[in-house]
Amino acid sequence: MNRLFHKGYYGSVEYSTEDDVLHGRVLNINDIVTYEGTTVSEIKASFVEAVEGYLQMCAELGVPPDKPASGKFNVRIDPSLHRRAQEKAAALDVSLNDLVAKALREYIEDRLSP
Repeated sequence: MNRLFHKGYYGSVEYSTEDDVLHGRVLNINDIVTYEGTTVSEIKASFVEAVEGYLQMCAELGVPPDKPASGKFNVRIDPSLHRRAQEKAAALDVSLNDLVAKALREYIEDRLSP
């Protein structure tokens, strides 16, 4: 997978045959932050510089930087599954959020492990 990582931010790496350049974008945020380079070391350095520049710009403007994962997301499921999940959470004496977080954690760690 062509991904870069710095200070909690992930970035893509793509190759443009038209321009003969590597380029990318910081992923999973609403703001648009891009970077490019002609070598692997340049694209890595450009990504770090882009993230640092983004964080510095946000600080100068007094606005919080967009975070790649806030810990909140909406999930739309079948009402019968929702009811069953609520019943299971109640039976285990945990919140629905805790039940869903545990289920996701177990699924990711057990089934998606390399």
